[in-house]
Amino acid sequence: MTRVKRRITSGMLINANTVVNGEKITLVPYENHHVVRYHQWMQSEELQQLTASEPLTLEAEYQMQQSWRQDEDKCTFIILDLDVYSKSGKENEDEIAAMVGDVNLFFNDEDNKHSAEIEIMIAEPSARRKGFGKEALQCMMQYGIHTLKVEEFTAKIGFKNIASIQLFQKLGFNEVSRSEVFEEVTLKYSVADQTHTSQAALKVFHVRPYRLKS
Repeated sequence: MTRVKRRITSGMLINANTVVNGEKITLVPYENHHVVRYHQWMQSEELQQLTASEPLTLEAEYQMQQSWRQDEDKCTFIILDLDVYSKSGKENEDEIAAMVGDVNLFFNDEDNKHSAEIEIMIAEPSARRKGFGKEALQCMMQYGIHTLKVEEFTAKIGFKNIASIQLFQKLGFNEVSRSEVFEEVTLKYSVADQTHTSQAALKVFHVRPYRLKS
């Protein structure tokens, strides 16, 4: 996630009461009760470097979470480890324990409303290399295609983030440009250009209402 972009606008009203279930992960809207854990993540110098961001105060993070909920050009989900999430009946506390990262869509192309920039962050080191990032991207792409009518995805990733570049390429993204100034590569996925087989490779997902209220 590139938090600099989220300072401009970010959260989509359409997913405010939506849960997306995969096989290993669950995507839930970014709510008030997630902020403290999210804020703790963003104190990490590693994550600040990977997301090209600066740390906020906790108060500013709460304010930002509220503003993200009002922006119709952004769609933000918190990624939960489904195994941890399913173990407790205390939903609020269980969500915090299950948080591993976030995934986002940015509809910032004024000339193409069916184009979205996609970003992902697996913040918990213990949750990496478990397939969570791949599945979260697949679920978000399916949600974008079927619910938000996305026809084209782009991803901008730093040169040094080789693992993320390789992950997006495995999902069918192709490099279209490089910026030496920003030290990032731009990858693109066109829904129309994908074969039926490659589209089917995106995980089947299930959408249900998000009943938890903060």
